[in-house]
Amino acid sequence: MSKAENKRAIIVGIFVFLGVLILLAGIFILGSQQKKFTRNIEITTSFPDVAGLKVGSNVWFSGVKVGIIKNIHFKSVQDVEVVLTIEEKSAEYIRKDAVTKLGSDGLIGNKIVVISGGSQNAPTVETGDFLRSAKTADMEAMMETLQVNNENLAKITTDFVEISRGLADGKGMVGAMLTDTAMVNTLRASLLSISAAMNNANKASANLVTLTNSLNSNRGLIHDLTTDTAIFSNLRQSAAQLQGVSQTANALINNLNNASSRLNDKDNAVGVLLNDPASANQIKSAINNLNSSTEKLDENMEALQHNFLLRGFFKKKMKEDAKKAELLKADSAQ
Repeated sequence: MSKAENKRAIIVGIFVFLGVLILLAGIFILGSQQKKFTRNIEITTSFPDVAGLKVGSNVWFSGVKVGIIKNIHFKSVQDVEVVLTIEEKSAEYIRKDAVTKLGSDGLIGNKIVVISGGSQNAPTVETGDFLRSAKTADMEAMMETLQVNNENLAKITTDFVEISRGLADGKGMVGAMLTDTAMVNTLRASLLSISAAMNNANKASANLVTLTNSLNSNRGLIHDLTTDTAIFSNLRQSAAQLQGVSQTANALINNLNNASSRLNDKDNAVGVLLNDPASANQIKSAINNLNSSTEKLDENMEALQHNFLLRGFFKKKMKEDAKKAELLKADSAQ
């Protein structure tokens, strides 16, 4: 063979060798991605809508890729069954009460299956186990929700513009407060009055606290009245005595009323004197006559004293009276 043919054969051999290496590398890479060279288990789950999930998509658990989607098929009209291939070394951390849900690699990335949850007491999954799925919000539902939120935000903005315009025009209570100076002054005066009332209430509370402290202390009449049984007993006796005096006064007033009513009657001497004019005139006449008789008797007695027959008797009587007076004066002096 010529040198050119040898050179061409070497070049062809190198390209064939590189192609074989690339093929082997591709087989190895694809096998690794498809978990062909690891021991796996198969479990199933189902979704009412897989939302574009494909065979070969990844399965994640706690943020770690643990398997791929092996098969997707309909189980019923509203139920799509998904077969998951899980690495055996990772399956020991997945519990039978774990749940599956649809996710994505990014905001608009490929769909994946995410396994989450599971309790420590539950057993690990095995080949043929079924994991229940959790309802997840897909992108369309999120966009619909976002659209509704945008519409609500637009309505809120419109309402806020109308409210701002009403406030600027002085409509409503708040608008009037922003534009009407008189109302603002009235409100300010009301707030000042409320503040003064609150200050008075605070002072009253402080006085009440002071009074309470005084009651709790060992000083003052109120403390003695509330704690000293002797003072309370004396007050009770005083009250009882006062009640007795009041009853006596009431009885006295009743007696006076009765006496007054008796004085108004004519069946007794005093009543006759107070109420019968004829009897009163007779008594006055009798008294006048008695006075006249007394005057005449005095005149007669004076005449008898000057009579010579009785003059000695009266002189003797006068001397005896004078002697008795001197004896009484001496006794009083001793």
